[in-house]
Amino acid sequence: MEPLTEADHAALREAKRTLREAVRTRRAARSSDEAAALDHARFTRLRGFLGTPGPGFTLAAYFSVPPEPSTLELIAWLHARGAGVLLPVLGPRADGTPRREPDWAPYGGPDSLRSGLWGIPEPTTPALGARGLAAAEVVICSALAGTAAGKRLGMGGGWFDRALEHAPGDAVLVALLNDDEILSDLPTEPWDRSMDVLVTPTRSIPAGGEGAP
Repeated sequence: MEPLTEADHAALREAKRTLREAVRTRRAARSSDEAAALDHARFTRLRGFLGTPGPGFTLAAYFSVPPEPSTLELIAWLHARGAGVLLPVLGPRADGTPRREPDWAPYGGPDSLRSGLWGIPEPTTPALGARGLAAAEVVICSALAGTAAGKRLGMGGGWFDRALEHAPGDAVLVALLNDDEILSDLPTEPWDRSMDVLVTPTRSIPAGGEGAP
């Protein structure tokens, strides 16, 4: 396969931008009651997928903000069970300098959060650096769409693609989506990471599979 030209990359970026805009518009149009019902159904399915995690198990996720698929119930459930949860740290370092690479910190409960970049909550516990992700057995990646083959359309900043360079080779990569965000194909570029599992309110879809009902 011939390498992509700059014109190819430009066309892919525009296709991704258009698709992201469409998905965000559709998500924002859902009522709060509908979104809450979808979130709980997706959490129930994800809980079944994870089984019985406890101390010694570590999952990395993102702290969701509406209208993206919620991770709040998942984080609270894992923390209550004594499992480890890693969350992104996006704000500046303690000395005020910006973070040049992905960073993670352990979730220590709702009282150990602060408002970070773009108002996204982040832990106040000591940051572990990009290599902190090496402790995660499962990584929940933010996404706007996916395919049954495991392709993922991210949020547009490339943060998770860079972060996943430090994930263990056997870590399970999971994207949380709505059923109408499972598409037949997606525009992707060479650095776009594929997912192992997509979880919707009605299905858990292993890459290359049809998904459990």
